[in-house]
Amino acid sequence: MNRKWLIVLGLVVAGCSTAQPRKTFTNPLLPTGPDPYSFYKDGYYYYTSSSGKRLVLTKTKNITDLKTAEKKIIYTPPEGTMWSKELWAPEVMFMQGKWYAYFAADDGDNNHHRMYVAENANADPMQGEWVLKGQIHDPSNKWAIDGDVFEYQGKLYMAWSGWEGDKNGQQDIYIAAMKNPYSIEGNRVRISFPQYDWETHGDLGAQSNPPQVNVNEGPQFLQHNKDLFIVFSASGCWTDFYALGLLRLTGTDPLNAKHWTKHPQPVFKGSVANGVYSPGHNSFFKSPDGKEDWILYHANSNPGDGCGNKRSPRAQLFTWNADGTPNFGEPVKEGQALALPSGSK
Repeated sequence: MNRKWLIVLGLVVAGCSTAQPRKTFTNPLLPTGPDPYSFYKDGYYYYTSSSGKRLVLTKTKNITDLKTAEKKIIYTPPEGTMWSKELWAPEVMFMQGKWYAYFAADDGDNNHHRMYVAENANADPMQGEWVLKGQIHDPSNKWAIDGDVFEYQGKLYMAWSGWEGDKNGQQDIYIAAMKNPYSIEGNRVRISFPQYDWETHGDLGAQSNPPQVNVNEGPQFLQHNKDLFIVFSASGCWTDFYALGLLRLTGTDPLNAKHWTKHPQPVFKGSVANGVYSPGHNSFFKSPDGKEDWILYHANSNPGDGCGNKRSPRAQLFTWNADGTPNFGEPVKEGQALALPSGSK
């Protein structure tokens, strides 16, 4: 073979060996990661999940590449405070020119769980200093977890899961107006409580007093065109009945409980056929090109896995029904090849 053909053959082999861009991904995105949340800004996704002791932020251009993405501990609470332990469901988002990290924490006693917020003025949340602004609460200052902040018609609102009184027994969804990203303005309003059968699986028996623990938690705002929704998790996360419910603003005032309507059935639940159990505590993101809507959630791979670190983050595309409500379908099987969010690189 002459030199000319050797060069041509070499070019062909080199071309064949060049790695092709990945076009698909599979769930779960990570082996563990309860309460997944992401925020998209300037071409990057900023991902967080519950780690218990600190706030860890992940930065990536492709939300399905969490395993290899840049990670950084952005906040570790000092020892001996009311927010030193059990840091749950952090959410990092950019508002009014600064970054804010919302999280629930306590001193090791779950009865003391409250919401807190840290602030970072740097343009890149992986840089600069995260400064604790303090506790964020309404005048009642009751037990609170799972805060989510959203701007609707030019006003900021926070929704969270809380107790009506000072003892565990039921978790409800509350909402309040905010005067800025780190302060609540006015009283909380209860807009959802466990009322349907699918919301009331949570009997802890002798572990709890009172014994029945009905749960609405993990509220997430979702806007589509002019419609505003809150998607929340229902029943105990320690059960296989954990599922997502839907509230729709059917009036004009988010602070009026009568203006919210609850869907009578869960909108996303476990699938025995697909081997996915207790899907819940979700968030939402757009594809990089803004054309697709995706749900990010945690789930278990086996029945009875409960609320521990066996919960892993997963993502899948969702669509919209003719009546304007989201259609999440069923949680997809582990290992099933899914097309990357459109516009991913």
